[in-house]
Amino acid sequence: MFESTVDYGIRVELPVSYEEAIAQVTAALKTEGFGVLTQIDVKSTLKQKIDVDFRRYVILGACNPRLAYQALSTELEIGLMLPCNVIVYETDAGSVVSIVDPQAMLGVGLSPALADVATQARERLERVAAALSG
Repeated sequence: MFESTVDYGIRVELPVSYEEAIAQVTAALKTEGFGVLTQIDVKSTLKQKIDVDFRRYVILGACNPRLAYQALSTELEIGLMLPCNVIVYETDAGSVVSIVDPQAMLGVGLSPALADVATQARERLERVAAALSG
């Protein structure tokens, strides 16, 4: 199976089950003020839609309401970049949690007014990763 070597975010390998990894990352996100708004079961969706088997893989749409409000109040179109995606997938050694880097996601066109929000979000998400690694 293809493994990406591109760095899209903050990645943590956990020697725990898939279910435990989801529980741990959800709890760590909550500690930093994020809630999970959406949960996409990629394995199930791919099986249903195109009848292929895939590893257990979930995309969690995490949102910190205060940061989202600040960003949306600054730039309405930033909603295209929300929520912050967190993926969890199963590996032979346990699970991987990978969290989008808000600064990288917003990229070159980042409005100076949004730079602070992206920095705050990244700092919080780095603490989530540190808690998982802990």
